[in-house]
Amino acid sequence: MCIWQRTKRFLVVFFGSIQKRTLRKELEEEMAEAAVDSNEEVSEETEDLGFLEEIDGGTFQQVTNLLNIMESESAKSDVAWAGPDMRKTLASVIITEKANSKPSVVMNALIRCLQMPKISTQRKVNIYNILQEIIQQEGELEEQCVQRLVAIASKEMREASEMEGYVKAEVASDTLVALSRNHFSLVMYELQHHLKPLNLTDEFVIVTLAKLANGNVFEFMPYMGITLATIFTMLRLANEAKMRQVICGAMETFCETVQFYLKHLEDSVYPVMNEEQFATKLFPMYRYFVTVWLRNDNSEVKLGVIKSLRPMLNLLLPNDDLREQVYDYIPLLLAEYQGRLEALFITQVLRQILEVSVITNTPVPHMQLHTIFTELHVQVCTKAPAQQQHSGQNLTEIVHCFIALARSYPKELMKFFLSQMEMSKEATRVGTLTLIRAVVSADEPKMNMRTICLAIKVVKNALSDTRSKVRMAILRVIGQLALSGYQDRIKGWGLKYVSVQLTLSTYKLTNRRENFYQRDLEEKMVHKVTMDTVRIITSSVSGMTNEFWVRLLCYIMETDYTEALTPICISLTNLAERQLHGKDVGGNMASHSRHVDLPAPQKLLARLLVLMSSPYKGEGRGIAMLNLLRTLSQSIAPSMADMWELEIPLLVQYLEEHTEFTWNQKTWEDKLIQFLRNSLKKTRGSSWSLRLSKELNNQIESFDSPSLEKAFLYRALGFTLATGLEANKVEVLLLELLFKTDYSNDFDREGVILCFGLCARGQVKTVLNVLYDFEERIQESEQSWQIGAWRKDHPWRRETVKSALMVTYSCVAAYCHPQMLLTHVGKPITVKIIHHYSSSCQDISLKLAFMKSIMQVANAIKNVEYLEDFQFAQKATVTSIITDILKAEPPDSLVSPVRTMAMDALVHLSKLKPFYSVEENSELMDISLHAVISLQPPGEDNDSIKILYTNAMSALVQLMEGLMQRQLDPKGLQEMVHLLEKWILSEKECEREKAMNLHLRLMQIYVQSVGVCIPLKLGQFGTLVGLVAPCTCDPHRRTRVASTDVLSSLLDLHASQTCSLWDASKEKELMKCKEDLKGPDEETIFCASSRIAKVVCMEFNCDEVVSLIQKLCENIGAMDLQHDKASVTWIGTFLQMRVKELEDKVAEILGTILAHLPVVDHLEVRRLLIEGILLLAHYHQETVLTSLLRQPLPMESHLTEVWQAVAENLPFARTMLHGLMGRLQSRFSPRTNATSKADIWRLAAVDPLMTLCTIHLLVEKMDRDDRLLDLLPDLIYTLLLQLSSSHGPEASSPVLKTWRLVHTGTLPEEVNLQRITIKSMQLLFRRVNSERLVCGLEEQGVWSLLENSATFLEGVGLLARLCLQNMEGYRQRLSELVLRGMDTEVLSCRISSTAVCVEFMSDPILYQEKLLKPAVFMLERGVDQEDEALRMLSLRALGNMALGAPKKVKQYRKLLLEKCLCSLREPTSTSVASEGMAALTKILAELREGDVGPSLEAISEQCRAFFDNESEMLRFKAFVLFGTLAKVVRISKKHLFKVEVKKAWVSLMLHCQDPCSCTARACMETMFQCLHFWGPKGLESPPGQRAASTDEMMVFQTTVCSVLTQKKPAVLYSFLLETITYVRSSLSSIRVAACNLAGIIMKQMSASYLKKLDFPALRNSLQELQLDSDPGVRRAALETLKILDNCSQHGLRASPEGVS
Repeated sequence: MCIWQRTKRFLVVFFGSIQKRTLRKELEEEMAEAAVDSNEEVSEETEDLGFLEEIDGGTFQQVTNLLNIMESESAKSDVAWAGPDMRKTLASVIITEKANSKPSVVMNALIRCLQMPKISTQRKVNIYNILQEIIQQEGELEEQCVQRLVAIASKEMREASEMEGYVKAEVASDTLVALSRNHFSLVMYELQHHLKPLNLTDEFVIVTLAKLANGNVFEFMPYMGITLATIFTMLRLANEAKMRQVICGAMETFCETVQFYLKHLEDSVYPVMNEEQFATKLFPMYRYFVTVWLRNDNSEVKLGVIKSLRPMLNLLLPNDDLREQVYDYIPLLLAEYQGRLEALFITQVLRQILEVSVITNTPVPHMQLHTIFTELHVQVCTKAPAQQQHSGQNLTEIVHCFIALARSYPKELMKFFLSQMEMSKEATRVGTLTLIRAVVSADEPKMNMRTICLAIKVVKNALSDTRSKVRMAILRVIGQLALSGYQDRIKGWGLKYVSVQLTLSTYKLTNRRENFYQRDLEEKMVHKVTMDTVRIITSSVSGMTNEFWVRLLCYIMETDYTEALTPICISLTNLAERQLHGKDVGGNMASHSRHVDLPAPQKLLARLLVLMSSPYKGEGRGIAMLNLLRTLSQSIAPSMADMWELEIPLLVQYLEEHTEFTWNQKTWEDKLIQFLRNSLKKTRGSSWSLRLSKELNNQIESFDSPSLEKAFLYRALGFTLATGLEANKVEVLLLELLFKTDYSNDFDREGVILCFGLCARGQVKTVLNVLYDFEERIQESEQSWQIGAWRKDHPWRRETVKSALMVTYSCVAAYCHPQMLLTHVGKPITVKIIHHYSSSCQDISLKLAFMKSIMQVANAIKNVEYLEDFQFAQKATVTSIITDILKAEPPDSLVSPVRTMAMDALVHLSKLKPFYSVEENSELMDISLHAVISLQPPGEDNDSIKILYTNAMSALVQLMEGLMQRQLDPKGLQEMVHLLEKWILSEKECEREKAMNLHLRLMQIYVQSVGVCIPLKLGQFGTLVGLVAPCTCDPHRRTRVASTDVLSSLLDLHASQTCSLWDASKEKELMKCKEDLKGPDEETIFCASSRIAKVVCMEFNCDEVVSLIQKLCENIGAMDLQHDKASVTWIGTFLQMRVKELEDKVAEILGTILAHLPVVDHLEVRRLLIEGILLLAHYHQETVLTSLLRQPLPMESHLTEVWQAVAENLPFARTMLHGLMGRLQSRFSPRTNATSKADIWRLAAVDPLMTLCTIHLLVEKMDRDDRLLDLLPDLIYTLLLQLSSSHGPEASSPVLKTWRLVHTGTLPEEVNLQRITIKSMQLLFRRVNSERLVCGLEEQGVWSLLENSATFLEGVGLLARLCLQNMEGYRQRLSELVLRGMDTEVLSCRISSTAVCVEFMSDPILYQEKLLKPAVFMLERGVDQEDEALRMLSLRALGNMALGAPKKVKQYRKLLLEKCLCSLREPTSTSVASEGMAALTKILAELREGDVGPSLEAISEQCRAFFDNESEMLRFKAFVLFGTLAKVVRISKKHLFKVEVKKAWVSLMLHCQDPCSCTARACMETMFQCLHFWGPKGLESPPGQRAASTDEMMVFQTTVCSVLTQKKPAVLYSFLLETITYVRSSLSSIRVAACNLAGIIMKQMSASYLKKLDFPALRNSLQELQLDSDPGVRRAALETLKILDNCSQHGLRASPEGVS
């Protein structure tokens, strides 16, 4: 089901459900309204039934309303889209649904409705249909209700009279049938009550009884006997045709019901009658039907009787007694064939009787046979009447009747057939033979042999009949005998007859006569049937005679009637397969081997191969022949058999996959040739291929010229000869072929040439020898060439044979094996070609043959894969001959295609080594151009010369394409025009004219070939027009006119490709200009050229305008002043008309003008070009500025002049300076979206070096009195950012690589980004008018620092500091620029701006200008970046807030502390962590204890993490920060910080002896700051601010430990454990200090804590230090080890447990 159907069904169901819901609601509302109205309007006619209304509670009225709706013709307006059928259906459904809950009530209501007076037929039909649905769904109903319904329906059924009455009777009958399923007795009683003997009942009673019997088989059987008996009594009373038809139909149903009952008798509870009893009751009715009613004139009654006889006979014929009586009435049935009754139904009854007679072996009476034979036979032999609609089916039934008769009375039937065959009528014989074929083809059980023999005798009686239909009938009988297994019975006479008919039909078809179309068609049918019979025989008959086999094989080899080849090949294949598989045991061809008798295998293969070249002729003979070859492979060539088993199926597959309309001839021939070559490979070492060659050679005369078969024959012969081993015999065949060829026949000549070429693939030496021998035998001399010594019927001409020999030699080269080609291609092949040409009369045909041969040889060489260094030695000679031919052609006439082929040959030769030099290429092109350009255009009346001229021009184009790598596309067109350009610009009038005409012709060819398909390249149209435009002012009239035509052609091409409108007015104006160009006045010519430019101008797009101006500028100076003026005139015209549209192309136009401006010497031309530049600058200032900035460095003189002119105009110079600064700033500013094309150019990338050089030039050349007050800060800061980018990763920007042009020399050393930028900054600072600033910059070496990448940031800081101090008026603007620079995406600029911000943050300027907040937020983002320098500078700047805005530190304390702590938590580098701690130190100095908040612990923790860092700077900054933090802590945080001090105390005591003195001093100061957090008063102050010595430190440590021993021994114990971990420190001094401190602690430690120590572990750690490389560590460890030993002994003495 399609998608639409599924969608439609879904929509119907979907909307149907909606409709049902809507309609249901509507119907219920209507019923409610009607129920209310009905209470007021009760009809008097229903008063006597009022008690039902009270019982059913209004159901009657609802049912009545629904029935009214069902009768309505339209729906309400609000559901008008729902059809009446939907409303009726829903009303019926509602009534049925109500019956589910109240079946009796609804049934009574419907019955009441049936009893209503004046009820319509449709309403009754609706009621009965609803009642049937209720009965089907409810099943058992109340008996009283059922009785009432049965009585009403019975009465309705019996009172039917008119047509509408029949409809009511039909539905009433169906209602009774529905009731019978559950109330059979009630219904049956009612019907039997009206079925009385000898009383003709109503027809619908009988109809209803038949329906009851069909639907209730077993319930009806007890009543079947009485029903049949009663109906039998009515037969005499039934005189009306309608009643008789009803009774016949009922009897048909009753008989079928009885048959069903008898088949399922075991399922019956109470068996009634058996089969015999039923048959006894039926026979009287059968007899009455046949004897009385069948003779009725009414055809419908006859048809009803005949149809009822078949089920009746099914019950009667099995009864032996009744069967004989049935036979007696057969003549009555046969008599009906003469009437108008359909013969099919009579024959079906007759077949039924005859087949039962065969089964029961009780034949029909002998006396009836002739009548049966005659009546049936005549229907077969005559054409059926027109009114017989089932004649085909009737014939089938008749055939079955004759088969049954043949089984019962074979002798009598065949005698009858023989008597019919003796008649001379063709139809009678054909019909009889058709019946005999049917008898032979009878299925199981098959006919006995006696019947078959009698049938064959009858057939033989007609063998001499020559009429086509009789022959076909006999052939079909023979085929059927073979198919049915009677193969032995057709041997001899049958096979002979088939062979004769095959030969006879083929002969008649191949010798057709005119005006015998009908006979030809009949003969074709005979041939087709013969082929089918052959196929059947060969696939089924065993023991086939050798004569038949040989006849079929000879038929293939000799017949010219190709239509017969396919079936014969199929038949032969079948025969061969049977013989090869050993099925034919008793035949003459039986053999114990896998070989069959064949003619010469080579002859058969040659014949089949050639015929297979056209595989779809003759009903697809290719596949049949391939299968035959595959089957006969062992007999043809056993060595090929295995290969054929693989190859032939592939060929068959190809043919099966294609048709005669889809296959490819060449592809198929290639496959056949490959099959032949593979086959011949299997016979190597034998003479098989040579014999095959002879057979192929012998068949040449059998095919016409030209034909596909003969063309393939030449190919096959060539390939076969190539595999021959005996060279002398191959030579004989080749030489014979040469002598018998008719060289005047182009087809045969080309075929022989191809054969020799293919043979050369494997026999190149033999072929060359044969050609040499042939030349010797015909005695190559001037006299012998004129005689026809070898073929008197085909006299030779010398030129014809020489041209054939030349092409033969080239064909040998084309097909020769590559390994042999290079050996023979020079000598003798090319030498012979040159010889035959040189020794001939060199007429046109020989020239053409020579050119063709050279092209073939060149192609052959080119196709060799591995040429290596092969040099075509004869290339120079051949080229010389071809050039001589070109030169010899008359320059003013064209009579042959020699020029064309000569140029084509040059194209092929140009691809061979030795390649032509540049000079030779130029010479060849010059010769070719001269040969073509010198030709006069052909006249209009000479079509042949037109073709030659066109071909010559095309050949010239191809030659130019060959040199330009065959690019016939816009690029190729441009190259060809370039080659013509020197001729277009030639000084000679004729050369310019011819070149322009050739240009015009090339354009026409181009437009005709690829003009529409491949659009011209961008700008190519302008280039082409630019080349031709100056020629419109050429001094010579014809050149001007031709150039105008070229322009017109170009415009046509452009219009066709761009779909632009080239209206008639423009064409008219162009024609007027063309007429004006024909005049002599120079001013008029220039005016016309300018008008052409105006007409053409509007057809150009901007790209084409650019290319046009470029080409016009190139032409300036190439010709005389008149052409230069024309070029400048066109440029001026285009710029004036299109300048506003050229915004995107201004740069290219300006670059072109600037490039050609230096070479312009003439003042007027130079002036016009400069005016063009000024015009562009006036309309497109931004574009011109960008274009000038994209000029190369160093600046050339003409560019410097332009900028000097700009500098002279001070307002314009300031505008330009502002634009230059904007271009530098665009690299560092956020990318903005351009709102105009000017913005695009303003934002376009330019070389910053060029921009800087231009700024420097303008600042230097501008008036020095101009202070540039409004631009100075922006310029300074922009230059600073540019300088920073030159030191950053952006230094080698893509912009610089893209726009800087490559010069022969390098740029001067002073021309680089850094130096030019610094020079420009120096010029600007001199304009500040601050001597102090200039001196400060020089004295502090700022410029040197800025120039060096390593010190650049330091220089930036100094520069910012000096600017803050000396540029009071610019500080605010500088601050704004700093923030803008920090917001850029360029990293180097952000770093430089942040470096400046470091200085600005230490100054109140940002706070004063209310810029501190954005600065802090940008610095916050900088801290989070990945770049180390940026993070470091950002942290430094944040720390400097404590210097520049200390009051704001508290406000931003959370941000500052968080960012600094983040730099400490994830330190990516030493410098960043160092800057973070330095910034924290500055920030904490401005905060109080409450401001630090929860960050105190985090800062302390991060500081301690860096105490033991390997970096001295980090350790130093950490101790300083920890000491600052100790200063901040007061009372509220003292307890918390005391814990932090405790954690850091060991590190503090140890790092007081840090190897770095600054770190040791900072640690000492920090420890001093933290000392008061311990609380003991007895501690002395540690050493002063200097680093403590070891002894001093040990004294201090001893004091601290003694105090802790007394007050906090547990803390001292933890200190010892922590101290031991430092013995593995990477710093040797720390390891020494750790050993000393551990010893001091152990000395001071109490015995109770000594017991807790792990002495073995401590000893191991100290003993490991004995191996330390530092002697001080070893000494300290030894001393500590001694102390450890003492302590351990002391601990043992003090502990009794230890002693024990």
